[in-house]
Amino acid sequence: MLLEEESYKDRIDSYQRKTRLTEAIQTGTGQLNGIPIAIGVMDFQFMGGSMGSVVGEKITRLIEYATNRFLPLILVCASGGARMQEGSLSLMQMAKIASALYDYQSKKKLFYVSILTSPTTGGVTASFGMLGNIIIAEPNAYIAFAAPRFLFSESKFNQVDP
Repeated sequence: MLLEEESYKDRIDSYQRKTRLTEAIQTGTGQLNGIPIAIGVMDFQFMGGSMGSVVGEKITRLIEYATNRFLPLILVCASGGARMQEGSLSLMQMAKIASALYDYQSKKKLFYVSILTSPTTGGVTASFGMLGNIIIAEPNAYIAFAAPRFLFSESKFNQVDP
C-alpha cells in the first residue's frame, strides 16, 4: 500500500498552525541603542528555515526598505537552504536577494550585519549569509553551502601537474 504524501500547501498550513508564524522569516524595523534598524530573523522551526519565494520576497523588500531609508540592516540566519518544493523559484531567490544587497552595500554604501546561527546552509549561506559587512556566527555553529553528502573529498580526484 502506498502512503499518500502530504501536499506542499498542507505542509505550509501545518507549520503555520504549529509555529504560529506565517513563514520562516519575520522582518521589521526597530531601534538598537536608539539607532533605527531594519531586521530579519529566520526561524528554523518553520520548515527548517527553508527559503522559498515568500522568504526571498520578504528579505528583498526589507533590504529595499532599508536602502530607501538609509537604515543599517541585520539578518539573523537559520536555514537548511532553499525550499526545494518550489523548484527553481526558490533558487531564484538567491540572485534576487544578492542583487538587492549589491545595491544596498555597493551603491548606497550602507551597513549590513549577518548573524549566522546553527545551522545556516545552502542558498541562505550563499545569497546573504556570507555577504555581510560584518559576519557573526554563534560558537560551534554548523555553517555550510552544501550538506556533507554533497561535498567531494579530495581523495576522489587525481591531481594533475601542468
